[in-house]
Amino acid sequence: MASKRTLSTPLSLDDAQKQVDAQSKQQDLSANTTEGGTFLTDNMGHAVSDDQNSLKVGERGPTLMEDFLFREKIHHFDHERIPERVVHARGAGAHGYFQLDKSLEQYTHAKVLTEVGVKTPVFVRFSTVAGSRGSADTARDVRGFAVKMYTKEGNWDIVGNNIPVFFIQDAIKFPDLVHSVKPEPHNEIPQAASAHDTFYDFIAETPEAMHMLMWVHSDRAIPRSFDTMEGFGVHTFRLINAKGQAHLVKYHFKPVLGVKGLVWDEAQKIAGKDADFHRRNMFDTIDEGGTLEWEFGVQIFTEEEAMKWDFDVLDATKIVPEDLVPVQRIGKLVLDRNPDNYFAETEQVAFMPTNIVPGMDFTNDPLLQGRNFSYLDTQLSRLGSPNWQELPINRPIIRVSNNQRDGHMRMTINKGKVAYFPNQMAGNKPGNAGDQGFVSYPAPVEGSKLRKRPESFSDHYGQARLFWNSMTPVEKEHITKSLRFELSKCTIRDVRVRMLTHLQKVNEVLAAQVAKGLGEKLPGQADVKPGGQQDSASETALLAAATSPTSASGGLQKAKALSMEEGQPETAKGRKVAVLVADGVDAAGVKALQNALKKAEAKFEIVAPRLGEIAPGVEAKATLSNTDPVVYDGVVVAGGAAAVRELAQHPESFNFVVEAYRHAKPVASLGEGAEILTGSGIGNVLQRIAGNAQADNAAPVQNLSEVAGVRLAAGEGGAKLAALGVIVGQDKQAQAAAEALVKALAQHRFWGRPQL
Repeated sequence: MASKRTLSTPLSLDDAQKQVDAQSKQQDLSANTTEGGTFLTDNMGHAVSDDQNSLKVGERGPTLMEDFLFREKIHHFDHERIPERVVHARGAGAHGYFQLDKSLEQYTHAKVLTEVGVKTPVFVRFSTVAGSRGSADTARDVRGFAVKMYTKEGNWDIVGNNIPVFFIQDAIKFPDLVHSVKPEPHNEIPQAASAHDTFYDFIAETPEAMHMLMWVHSDRAIPRSFDTMEGFGVHTFRLINAKGQAHLVKYHFKPVLGVKGLVWDEAQKIAGKDADFHRRNMFDTIDEGGTLEWEFGVQIFTEEEAMKWDFDVLDATKIVPEDLVPVQRIGKLVLDRNPDNYFAETEQVAFMPTNIVPGMDFTNDPLLQGRNFSYLDTQLSRLGSPNWQELPINRPIIRVSNNQRDGHMRMTINKGKVAYFPNQMAGNKPGNAGDQGFVSYPAPVEGSKLRKRPESFSDHYGQARLFWNSMTPVEKEHITKSLRFELSKCTIRDVRVRMLTHLQKVNEVLAAQVAKGLGEKLPGQADVKPGGQQDSASETALLAAATSPTSASGGLQKAKALSMEEGQPETAKGRKVAVLVADGVDAAGVKALQNALKKAEAKFEIVAPRLGEIAPGVEAKATLSNTDPVVYDGVVVAGGAAAVRELAQHPESFNFVVEAYRHAKPVASLGEGAEILTGSGIGNVLQRIAGNAQADNAAPVQNLSEVAGVRLAAGEGGAKLAALGVIVGQDKQAQAAAEALVKALAQHRFWGRPQL
């Protein structure tokens, strides 16, 4: 049997392993990685003569019980599924490495944070929280952002989210939270959605959730891709240096591509068009030789500093604003290798917040304390054995040596008869590591046993207001629309009204505008008509001026790094463009476009009425009927008279343009491709923008003889369109149009466009 093995035994059985690099875990996994052989065998190595027919008495007789080959095959099939995770069931993962660029030796003696230049192997799993394994990637939800680092001192897990706070302050409430957001038990509806009665009934009785709720209703909860999500460790941890001194720390992963989101209408449509949208994007990116990258950063501060703030850093519903403690960017997380087997790696990987290394420790955050118990407890239920740590994806790359033995599915064969400590028969080995091992920080603890929340946890609205104030006008509009959508799905009026009471405490204008969509009236309600799927310019203008006084925010009224629109990197890298073509396409123009996109590390997909080669160098990998504009970041209609005539015969061509425009994405045309723009549902709007006086009365273009009369303007008119992300490439200007498109992709969205 062929294999991919570079090691005969796992690194966890090798005392000699000294060097750790980005390939260490891949080598370790190779001890268990195989490829198909020449002949089929059963699991005991017996060659199989016929795998397609069971052993029977005659050709039409009964199957014999002695057919051990059939029995083994069906036995394995019957048991090849394990219980899915209660939460975070829907996930995807990838391998890579973490490289430290700046030592934190001043704060910790953990080697992973002090040895500059070392590439520590990692496995990262992204997930939604509420949905089942079969749910869609683009549901509105918190995203798990779990990082397992296989360090020289054992595994270090940062079991985080793409949102830095959580709904609750104490882990004892976690079962209630999850029960409320899961499908309602009487009918198992809705799947992977919080827009229902039980969730908001719980939230209305849990005001500590209001800060998190604002994040969940922002576009952070519908990310564009995994590598445009920010990652957070959520809790406050401790770092301990070689002198035994402790500092508090919060962990951040800043996406190199910037934080980007979908719009809600788009996210819902993607769920139906490509439920695997996020995992497909990550897999294809890596499979094509690309990477997903984040800068790793830390906020470090002392307990004395923390005690001066008007919020408690042990409260998981609060952030430490970056204005108070800037994020030090000290390294990079890079994902560059797909799993070989989804089940063996992504599904069986087990993360635990208790996986920390010497030089780190926990704090008394009550949510973290509960997670420290829960994660270990759940692995036994899900993976079925106390030996789950021996699964290849979970085991460390350093020697494991202890006196634990036996148990269900034990894989390690331990020599000798001593399995206890202390002993003399084995020379007291393995023995205690002393100061070289993990040492808990000796934090003083005193007080009476009681069930009580600290007063410092009592402000539930101050940071929700800080988040709201920090949003740009269009982000406020999207939060308002999201709340209106979700609460309108609640069938019980009392639930909706109680939620409006909480929203009033965040911002009265926000609450009033949400109330309008629910048919409720609140005192002092502003008279602005809410928008539908489209953003409402008048509502956005009203919300822009709506701010609230903050508290529990360190004196800040607005904070950096909370907005997805301000201060984000602008790059076309990773963006994906649909290029509409047909037979007779201007191949030279398409080539110029492809070159510009490749140079910017953007992606493109040729979409045509049929698959296959459309012109030399132009091969369609998708069709107008098997894909959709919502799965792309922009749309380009290529030139060529015959091609445009054919595209005009397909309503999907016009839909690509209209949908991309509605979702604020870049839209472009090359040469005659402008006919699809002018002939679509947005044609008149575009002509008005460009200054065409006849636009109000212009009929859709029917044939190319009319193009000269209604072609979208170049010059000043073209500049007006380009400012709104609509690029019109006139004849022989494909290169210029391609470069303009790259700039538009870097901006990502063009909010505030004139609507249809």
